[in-house]
Amino acid sequence: MQQTTDKGLIYLDHAATSWPKPASVIEAVVEAMERDGANPGRGSHAMAVRASRILFNTRKALAKLFAVSNPNDIAFALNTTMALNTAIKGMLNQNDHVIATAVEHNSVRRPLEYLKRVIGIEVSYVEPNEAGELDAKQIEAAIQPNTKLVIVNHSSNLLGSILPVADIGEVTRKHGLKLLVDAAQTAGLLEINVEQMGIDMLAFPGHKGLLGPQGTGGLYIHPNVELEPLLHGGTGSQSEAIEQPTVRPDRYEAGTQNAAGINGLKAGVQHILHETVQNIHTREWMLTQQLMEGLHELNGVRILGPELGKPRTGIVSFVLPGADPSEIGFILDQHYQIAVRTGFHCTPLAHEIAGTKDTGAIRASVGCFTTKQEVDALIAAVKEIKQHYS
Repeated sequence: MQQTTDKGLIYLDHAATSWPKPASVIEAVVEAMERDGANPGRGSHAMAVRASRILFNTRKALAKLFAVSNPNDIAFALNTTMALNTAIKGMLNQNDHVIATAVEHNSVRRPLEYLKRVIGIEVSYVEPNEAGELDAKQIEAAIQPNTKLVIVNHSSNLLGSILPVADIGEVTRKHGLKLLVDAAQTAGLLEINVEQMGIDMLAFPGHKGLLGPQGTGGLYIHPNVELEPLLHGGTGSQSEAIEQPTVRPDRYEAGTQNAAGINGLKAGVQHILHETVQNIHTREWMLTQQLMEGLHELNGVRILGPELGKPRTGIVSFVLPGADPSEIGFILDQHYQIAVRTGFHCTPLAHEIAGTKDTGAIRASVGCFTTKQEVDALIAAVKEIKQHYS
């Protein structure tokens, strides 16, 4: 069931956050606040136990989705950014070498550049082609004697390209390296099996493809990976100890968790498990192809990322000749009630790869409830707008 509060709005900014949410997600949040509002893991009374059960049952649902053996290897975070910071800052030390790609989000690049400046890590950014595609051999060629970690996003949030994570996982296992995957644009939208794909750490948002509320997300940490916690404080366990607990997931979850939001996340994951990731991805891929075909018919519109017919996520970024993307986005919003994202999308290196570093781009991204009619409406609006810039 679709939940909406603005029937006039065409929302095509799902790469930033999904909207509307399934009705079951909203109901789960309200239910937790009304019925199970105690502090999870901080008491033995019935309400606190129920709140704790919310967290564990959500871990179980996520573990099923990502093929994780032990749900306690999933630590909750406020968002993908926090999860990535936990992984990056918790693993790297002075003189460690990291391999990342030139299409990473600032949530990867900025922590790496910070550690490069502060403690002296080394970073190599492997460059994909203009469409954002790369080969695992490029990762292998960048390995140095002091390489410790490889970081890749599963899909570019600008280009929609899908990186060969399983192939990269074979490379990292072969060389005894750890692999951190940023699944901000793929969790709930592409099949992810952490063991089969060789993923040591998986950072994911709750508020995008998993259809949960903002302020939710998490990090899967392989049982053979030990990280220094990003946050230190109360966990409700081993309270007598001076240091953070060693037991998972408490070690990585200092402070009160967002039980109501996490209950909503559970409902979102259950929705996905019911619909199946494959069906959701197939439908979104068809919508992106529809959008790309429509934009291709408008002479001069340049579409970024993989060509028509090639694998991609539900992201279609484009530019109009002679037009400021931010101005186009404003017109789409104010005159057509179509919400898209414009600018540089927190990924400046990807814009360099795409040749849009000076202008930015317009990004339309479809979601679970996007319709063909809404895609057609965007195509028609761009066609009409384009006439004023020709």
